[in-house]
Amino acid sequence: MGNRLSKIYTRTGDAGETGIDAKRRYRKHHPRIAAFGDLDELNAALGVLLAKLQPGGITELLHDVQQHLFDTGAELCVDELRSTSAQHVRSLEKAVDEHNRELPPLKEFILPGGGPASAACHFARAVCRRAERSLWALQDEAGTLNPESLKYLNRLSDLLFVLARKLAETETEWRGTGRRNRGN
Repeated sequence: MGNRLSKIYTRTGDAGETGIDAKRRYRKHHPRIAAFGDLDELNAALGVLLAKLQPGGITELLHDVQQHLFDTGAELCVDELRSTSAQHVRSLEKAVDEHNRELPPLKEFILPGGGPASAACHFARAVCRRAERSLWALQDEAGTLNPESLKYLNRLSDLLFVLARKLAETETEWRGTGRRNRGN
């Protein structure tokens, strides 16, 4: 295979448009391009998280997720492409169940943080939620997205929450407005 990116700058986006294939150009603020950007940011947030982890089961899982997010981006380019299946969603559900089984039950909401890896995981979860909202906005406009990809992002945010808890050195519970005002 030849070089995929032989020239990094093309100047074709200087007027506020970008192309996703040889035929279609969109304004850079179009919901399809926003969805691409949010998936890209999610993948970058996962990269930051991975930089804080030692190799092992979680890193392998997250590398697979990163690969799959590129597949999801490809689905945004080719309406007929369906790279995400119900099996992908079930795989994330299985991972959520496995990792959550090791954790103490939640009694209150927890604040994002808990150490560098946990905080990075919480951040990736928040970016994942935004990417999910962007894809839903595009779905509402275009109506052509793979429903399994939308489910996948929803489960991914659940997985990232569970992994943030698992990676936490400490967890800080939300004290709630009423309890904060009473000095507790």
